[in-house]
Amino acid sequence: MSFPFIERDAEPVPCITLVGMAGAGKSTLGRALAVRLGWGQLDTDQHMEAYYGLSLQRIMDLYGLDEFLRIEGHLVSQLGLTRTVVSTGGSVIYSQSAMNRLKELGPVVLLDIDEQTFLDRVGDGGNRGLAIPPGKSLSDLYNQRQPLYRAAADIVVRTDCHTPEACVDSILEHIDFA
Repeated sequence: MSFPFIERDAEPVPCITLVGMAGAGKSTLGRALAVRLGWGQLDTDQHMEAYYGLSLQRIMDLYGLDEFLRIEGHLVSQLGLTRTVVSTGGSVIYSQSAMNRLKELGPVVLLDIDEQTFLDRVGDGGNRGLAIPPGKSLSDLYNQRQPLYRAAADIVVRTDCHTPEACVDSILEHIDFA
């Protein structure tokens, strides 16, 4: 069976990357945004799980926090994509090389939620593969990451105040190549 050759875009179409806390809607909105645009969608947590054939929690348990973050940063920094909505793991913000690569691929959108929404949606965080240092609370994690997300973001969209459809509309209003 042969497949037809499809020309790539003469000028690569930028990607859109979604960052934010666990529970902010990166996977859900990533899928919805990709469908609306007719683009691909990559969830970096799923990419990492597929690469290792293990759940995020199992990777964390086997390798520990520092190695988990190194692995995540390396895999994301190697992405070569176009016309793709990238839904990141919340801890990608700790890797400068990964964030540099994501910024090269296109705009970075912070899906913002308040601390209480984060705590309500994540619960105790069990089995989510949360990259949280020993002895730190979920509130500590939230407060540590928020300034990093804001510094990296080209666009900020509140996802705890609007429907997923309204959030997709808001993102597209701010993206001039979409």
